[in-house]
Amino acid sequence: MYRLASAAFLFGIAFVPSLCRGDWSDQAFPVKSHDFGTVAVAAKTEFRFPVHNPTDRTMHLQSVRTSCGCTTATIETPYLEPGQTGSILASFNTATHRGEKGATITVVVSKPVYSEVRLKVQGNIRQDLVFHPGSVDFGKQSKGQELTETVQILYAGRSDWNVVDVLSDQPWLSTTVKREGRSGRTTTLLLTVRVDPSAPAGTFQEQLVVVTNDRKHPRIPLLVSGDLESDLVLSPQSIAIGSVKPGEVVEKRLVLRGKKPFTIESIRVQGWEVSFDPVTDAKQAHVIPVRLVATGEATGQLTSRVVVTTGGGLSATASATLTAVVRKD
Repeated sequence: MYRLASAAFLFGIAFVPSLCRGDWSDQAFPVKSHDFGTVAVAAKTEFRFPVHNPTDRTMHLQSVRTSCGCTTATIETPYLEPGQTGSILASFNTATHRGEKGATITVVVSKPVYSEVRLKVQGNIRQDLVFHPGSVDFGKQSKGQELTETVQILYAGRSDWNVVDVLSDQPWLSTTVKREGRSGRTTTLLLTVRVDPSAPAGTFQEQLVVVTNDRKHPRIPLLVSGDLESDLVLSPQSIAIGSVKPGEVVEKRLVLRGKKPFTIESIRVQGWEVSFDPVTDAKQAHVIPVRLVATGEATGQLTSRVVVTTGGGLSATASATLTAVVRKD
């Protein structure tokens, strides 16, 4: 019994040395603080803290709590396989709070070893500026069409206040601003957001920066999100294999949906041998069991692109991301 207990203890020590180092939480939580900056009342204000599993065991994010009602935290990926990356969503409650606010988010990790990690957020919620609605959400749309949405900007203050520019990081996302008028001490502007037909397929969340002539707080962020569907959709978008060795067979299931009936011509993953049963019947949806074998060309933590090519009435491609830890022989 003593020898068994000693062996178990030594196994645990062998497993967790990297977790005992002071940099473990830095590996798992590479970003531990975020400043929302100055935001408008009712503006949708969010930040995703990335979480990465650097171990060879499943990581469990058990719970999360915040020190202030100004912030709500949500675990978006409770379980992370080795090498997988997930997130914790921090939402700034701009509709119910005003002024300078900050919060500590405590994340409880129960596996592979118990740990508590603290994240911090802060920001300034302006009392004189309102976005209505608080964000631009285009929802689910077909790729290749022009989309527009309008946000009302309400400012309570000086009469010469104005929006002088709106900054965007994406060439397919543009804006126009129109001054609607002033009633009493409130100035109203209309901000129109446009998504160009050239926008890529997939889910997007971008942040526009509304630049004003306010000297103290000239820049105000505005979230823009949507989901542009292509002719072919592959799920899941993130495929976690876990820990494998070269030559080991791993089976995964892919789901494909198209706007027209289609067949499967090929499935390719760099660094992996891929096999699947032929799909010759053209349908609008297919569930494909796929067998994957690591070729051994590379070892360690790997990230590869899964590319599916279709035919039979719908010539298209769809892709996903595969993560794995390939052990040496």
